Amino acid sequence: MIAIDNVLLSDQVVEEQFVCDLNACKGGCCVDGDCGAPLTEEETKIIAKVYPMVKPYLLSEYVEEVKKQGTHTIDDEYGFVTPTVNGGICVYAYTDEVGIVKCAFEKAYNEGKIDFKKPISCHLYPIRIKQMDGYEAVNYEPRKQMCKPACKLGKQLKVPVYKFLKDSITRKYGEEFYDTLDAVAKKMNADKNR
Repeated sequence: MIAIDNVLLSDQVVEEQFVCDLNACKGGCCVDGDCGAPLTEEETKIIAKVYPMVKPYLLSEYVEEVKKQGTHTIDDEYGFVTPTVNGGICVYAYTDEVGIVKCAFEKAYNEGKIDFKKPISCHLYPIRIKQMDGYEAVNYEPRKQMCKPACKLGKQLKVPVYKFLKDSITRKYGEEFYDTLDAVAKKMNADKNR
């Protein structure tokens, strides 16, 4: 385990390698899951505020789900989550012209319509954060079958999970945290190669 401030990261975050391969998985993490994407309480407020700007990117069926369920819902295990369509695809997903499922928040963000990129849990995937008593536990949790191509590509390109997630880790914890994690990872690597 790696401890930085009140965050405990599993060693896999620096030891495993991962690079999303959207051509292989087709954005399956937006489709496949037990519930929608976990949200912070602050994100539920942001999503409610930016929803009118995101709505034009959504299928009418997804807009109907938001009308029924609201801009977020509550899951027994994860708390606040994005709504889903029939327990599957996230209501904030859309499919691009080549069949890859993508995030409508991110599309609106990239087009300069909103300043919210996407839920941090989505941005950090394949790592998951669990709130524990007094600290956060950060674990590497790719989906076994769906993420197989991403694990393979990560190994081919030799990209550790934490480097693939540099932007999202920095967004969540700050630059100083990421730099500390990078230094710890380099030391772990050096120690392993002695």
